[in-house]
Amino acid sequence: MSLDTVVEDIRDEARARGEEIREEAEREAEETVAKAEADAEEIREQRAAEVERTIEQEREQKLSSAKLEAKQARLEARRDVLEEVRAAVEEELAGLEGEDREELTRALLAAAATEFDDDAEVSVRGRSEDADLLESLADEHGFAYGGEYDCLGGVVVESESSRVRVNNTFDSILEDVWEENLREVSDRLFEQ
Repeated sequence: MSLDTVVEDIRDEARARGEEIREEAEREAEETVAKAEADAEEIREQRAAEVERTIEQEREQKLSSAKLEAKQARLEARRDVLEEVRAAVEEELAGLEGEDREELTRALLAAAATEFDDDAEVSVRGRSEDADLLESLADEHGFAYGGEYDCLGGVVVESESSRVRVNNTFDSILEDVWEENLREVSDRLFEQ
């Protein structure tokens, strides 16, 4: 075997080995690129899912906030309507005149009178516009007219000696009736 042949065999062997190394390197490079692309796709999918979750959370928060604002607006509107209704009732009560006012005031004074002993010194107070009516009704019961009381109508009857005070004003009765029937009034006004 000649030296040229040995050198040529070594070169062929080196070329073959180099080709194997290059092919191996290309395979590894392709695998690395494929793995990197798969990892990148997985990261992209994770980020997309996170973005979707964030969007969904923000949408839910905004929707919840909008629902709360709408509910508060409805409640405020209802409160305003109820206040208007109550103001209209108060205006109606304050505007009662003649026999209606006298009849109601008489009944309220009679109910209050039952709370006092016959010998008690009792005074009757009420709306300044009802002074003449109150003086007349107080005389019928043997009571004294005690002056004005800031109210829509009705009477406040009190006795210094027994420290009893009965508030039978239109205001106090309206307050009791309003509190007892507020739910029913609201349901009727805002039937759904």
